[in-house]
Amino acid sequence: MMFLISEVHPFDDGNGRLSRIMMNAELIADDEQRIIIPTVYRENYLLALKGLSHNRITDAFIKTIDFAQKYTLSIDWTSLKNATDMLNNTNAFTESSEDASAILKLPKAPK
Repeated sequence: MMFLISEVHPFDDGNGRLSRIMMNAELIADDEQRIIIPTVYRENYLLALKGLSHNRITDAFIKTIDFAQKYTLSIDWTSLKNATDMLNNTNAFTESSEDASAILKLPKAPK
């Protein structure tokens, strides 16, 4: 569903957001973990999507989405503070234009 909307591109604006909403609706319907694409990971996601769309490269896209799903699962969503702290500590909100060396890190497992 996500790839279909991003590939067909039916609207002038909002296709990416809508495609990710539809992807998450399908995941939730199948009791799977949602996927978020953090700001710092957006370029990875878009490059993998472009590789799939233009060159039929599936492996990079699957690995990118798989990592994003594992990342989303690793965040403690029980409170806004916990989630915000973890998102900040893993560079989720970093703009790649601000810090080209910033990467999305999986949170450290609790001791």
